[in-house]
Amino acid sequence: MPIVFTDPRLFQICALSSFLIFGIIQLGWSDNLASYFLIISFSLVTQAAWMLGLRLPADTWKSGLITGLGLSLLFHSSNPLLWAAAPMIAISSKYLIQWKKRHIFNPANFGIIVPILLFGDSWISPGQWGSSAVLLFFFASAAAMVLFKVGRIDTSLAFLGTLFLLEVLRNVAFLGWEWDVVTHKFTNGSLLLFSFFMITDPKTTPGGWLARILWGVGIALLTFILTSKFYIHTAPMWALFFAAPVTALLDNWFRGRHFSW
Repeated sequence: MPIVFTDPRLFQICALSSFLIFGIIQLGWSDNLASYFLIISFSLVTQAAWMLGLRLPADTWKSGLITGLGLSLLFHSSNPLLWAAAPMIAISSKYLIQWKKRHIFNPANFGIIVPILLFGDSWISPGQWGSSAVLLFFFASAAAMVLFKVGRIDTSLAFLGTLFLLEVLRNVAFLGWEWDVVTHKFTNGSLLLFSFFMITDPKTTPGGWLARILWGVGIALLTFILTSKFYIHTAPMWALFFAAPVTALLDNWFRGRHFSW
């Protein structure tokens, strides 16, 4: 098999591109074409600048494109300057915020949360995907293709399994609501995108499988608290941001092989 097909980043690029095209054609995102163009362009330009400055391998453009696609799918702002700033912040965080030569934060997550904290004129829209069986199948199929190549399916299952159990206990067992309340939450496109393409980033998840399980469970617990107690509907993104530094501790406590493209 040609080596080009062995790089998981190519599968990620294909999957994320498909999601973006699906959103533009089927979900009416065509009004945001200018933002997508700028976000992806500045992601590639910023990645190229770091490639030249640090003499990185030529194929690191793939990581820059993945970050740009991830930002396009989740980040929103009414300020065009932030369409350029967000990808610059995201890509640069990989090289400016490191621990033992590994970046700490997921770049797309960092590029979304920091502009929200600093400027306020930006947001995450979890409801833009709608919820349908077709969308669920679309995400799950592409996600499985990517995750089995990268080997981080355990992180997704730990996160989704824990969060599902907590939601069932609260909404069905304790509050007596119908199952539809829970299933509606788990057919949300933003949650699926986060679960299969962000929390599983092999460069920012712990190296050991047990550490990844604990990592996924911990983020699910924090997500549940932020959702149920503080009514933050974009809780997974915030949970990952604040939990990111814990990866270094888990890597010190549990043995594991660090991922390399």
